[in-house]
Amino acid sequence: MADTKYIFVTGGVVSSLGKGIVAASLGKLLQARGYKVTIQKFDPYINIDPGTLNPYEHGECYVTFDGHEADLDLGHYERFLNIPTTRANNITTGRIYQSVIDKERKGDYLGKTVQVVPHITDEIKRNVKLLGTKKQFDFVITEIGGTVGDIESLPFIESVRQLKWELGKNCICVHLTYVPYIAAAKEYKTKPTQHSVKQLQELGIQPDVLVLRTEHLLKQDILHKVALFCNVAEDAVIQSVDVPTIYEVPLVLQRQNMDVTILRKMGLEAGPTPGMEEWKKFLERKAGATLTVRIGLVGKYVELQDAYKSIDESLLQAAIYNDHKLELHLFHSEKVNEGNAAKLLAGMDGLLIAPGFGQRGIEGKFAAIRYARENDVPCFGVCLGMQCMVIEFARNVLGMEDANSTEMDRTTPYKVIDLMEEQKNVTNMGGSMRLGAYECTLKKGSKASQAYHKEHIQERHRHRFEFNNQYREQFEAAGMKCVGENPETGLVEVIEIPRLKWFVGVQYHPEYNSTVVNPNPLFVSFVKAAIDNK
Repeated sequence: MADTKYIFVTGGVVSSLGKGIVAASLGKLLQARGYKVTIQKFDPYINIDPGTLNPYEHGECYVTFDGHEADLDLGHYERFLNIPTTRANNITTGRIYQSVIDKERKGDYLGKTVQVVPHITDEIKRNVKLLGTKKQFDFVITEIGGTVGDIESLPFIESVRQLKWELGKNCICVHLTYVPYIAAAKEYKTKPTQHSVKQLQELGIQPDVLVLRTEHLLKQDILHKVALFCNVAEDAVIQSVDVPTIYEVPLVLQRQNMDVTILRKMGLEAGPTPGMEEWKKFLERKAGATLTVRIGLVGKYVELQDAYKSIDESLLQAAIYNDHKLELHLFHSEKVNEGNAAKLLAGMDGLLIAPGFGQRGIEGKFAAIRYARENDVPCFGVCLGMQCMVIEFARNVLGMEDANSTEMDRTTPYKVIDLMEEQKNVTNMGGSMRLGAYECTLKKGSKASQAYHKEHIQERHRHRFEFNNQYREQFEAAGMKCVGENPETGLVEVIEIPRLKWFVGVQYHPEYNSTVVNPNPLFVSFVKAAIDNK
């Protein structure tokens, strides 16, 4: 291919239709044809990144390999494409404006009046094309967050309009809309789609491909009507019907030749249809699983579907690779205590103690960990979950009654978890944690090294507090071993209690490094231990 091709994915009617899944699925189809593909997400909010956003506002905060706090859709991109993302894959309005204002302060605009057009739109276009420069990728898919018509999205839409003119056949727009079913009339209604496309046309963009989100299969006459009224070729009207798992979406789109249509519109030969054998095998294992493993997730955001998205998907993948169905039970940590933990958690084959920040719900995590430790239930602590394992052990095994993290109690006499040295002078909250991939050396023979089948690993982090090495000897003498550490700093990364079936805590976030074709080994090992525990 002579030039990088750019595909924009926009959404209409309502949000949460699944633009990220459609973008990731399309990327997977093109990747299966041998193309180098990457996906980026443009978010229209003014935050520099989602790192300072409450999960109730935005769901999970995903962390890229190079330490950027990003939108959770980047997790979908990585899980589907099995390639790492970077800060270049997630741009917010805040990032764009910050860059333009910094340039203005330095005098880069030579005294010109700085405006949305052309300065903001030029900065957006620069970021769109950044991943395509130096022929890094054949296709750059860009998902525009929000819904067409949102005032916040207008500069991004205008940038897409300009790029469509500038890049010609090397740029197309895929528009995702919703076709609702009106039960009283027993009819599907295409009018919302027509209005959404009209809004896009009023902004200067004619969509090349339409993806219709629907609960049930649409009849051909509806597809014909949409094509006619929206100025889109009939073979470019694609259905995205509800399926049991998001991992079926690429095959749904492939059966409708979505990738073929897009390649043809961009002047490329489609060639034979890829078999997607590895992907299909994964789905076959999922469909063929008859036995169930019950995992309890203990956290304080469990009522929010997307708060632990990467953990949920990592557990699902691990269960499938262990030929089991995942039965995930969510326990709100504010509702778990010493008095009811045994009753609430009794039916679980394994427990995962979720990450997070702050005091709320922390005592419930301690109660769940104590139940798992005393009853030898496989238990997996992630980030704050690992820190909670350390605190619970200090209180109930080492006799340090008021042991705590200085995040929760600065005056605790036993600072078993303390602020990292390099964090002590940090004043800005955003983007200032220990972020991104770091090396970790595992002790030979530990559960962790057995899971990874190696002793040197690299995993992603997002934290400010650490295990206090002053207490290391006391912990190890009492049976909690520090089996993973950063080779440069000595920071404890992994703890475990070897005498128990599977009791492992990690300071890092292994869920950020688990994909459909390459599940994280630690999750696979944990789920296997939970299955054995049945």
